[in-house]
Parts: sequence; C-alpha cells; structure tokens
Amino acid sequence: MEFSPDTPWQKVLDSVRRWARINSPWAIHYNSGSCNGCDIEILATLTPRYDLERFGVKLQGSPRHADILICTGPVTRQSRERLLRIYEQMPDPKFVVAVGSCGLSGGAFRGCYNIVGDISEVVPVDVFIPGCPPRPEAIIFGVVKLLESLKKGKAEVAAFSEGVHA
Repeated sequence: MEFSPDTPWQKVLDSVRRWARINSPWAIHYNSGSCNGCDIEILATLTPRYDLERFGVKLQGSPRHADILICTGPVTRQSRERLLRIYEQMPDPKFVVAVGSCGLSGGAFRGCYNIVGDISEVVPVDVFIPGCPPRPEAIIFGVVKLLESLKKGKAEVAAFSEGVHA
C-alpha cells in the first residue's frame, strides 16, 4: 500500500479497511437447525489446541460487526427468516461458510416436514465444508481457503471437496 500525497483520502481509507478485514475478519456463528455436532466442532476450533484465532479470525456476537457467517445445519421453517435477517444485517462484503453435511444438502434431516432446504437455498454460500461433523482441521482449512482467496482479491471462493484427514 503506497500512496502519494495526492491520493484521495477515501481511497486510502478503503484500502486500510480492506487490509483490516482480510487480516482480522470477524465471524458470527448461526445454527439453523442442526444436531449440534458441527457446533461443537466449531467451538473446538477456538480452543487452544486448534486456535483459529491465530489466523486473525475472531468470533463476534453481532452480525453488524461480522465479515463471515459460519452456518450449520439445514434451514428450518422457523430459522429461515432469522438467517436472512442475520445475512442482511452484515456489512458488505460478506461471506458465508456452510459447515457440515446438513448445511450442504440437508443431511439426515432432508425431506423432513419442517426443513426448507440447505443453506445455499436461502443465502449465497462462498465455502462449503463437508463432513458429519467435519473435523476442526477441515473447518480451519475452509476458513483459511476463504482468507487466501480474499488476499488474492477474489470475491468468491469455489466450494472445496478436499478432505482433511487426521
């Protein structure tokens, strides 16, 4: 980031915001109807053993301050509007990570009377992390792939199907 004295202040400010967002993204977690297996694995990524915060990712409680929405479970009729509201409250640019088989395809809950569908049917998903539940290493791998693509300047991340085995 090199700027001359003639550079407009708005461009400098935008550049600093982009740098901060890439190097220290804030994430919010939302369970849209899962069995809590994926939620436990997400919490495990924040423990000292896996330490997701070493990549600058901080779990945030408010969608108004979050850059990344980490979503688990199939979308239920009751959680659909809430998920949309959370997504709409996030500032642009915003990214969505779908965690677990239920978030990708409905998993074991697919076809149930109260299931609307998977997460990508309600909000656009940038990264899919497969598994039932996915291991903490796989979740970290997916988040790191998202961060790498942001550093390269790509707005979208393709879904990955590489497994992380430990």
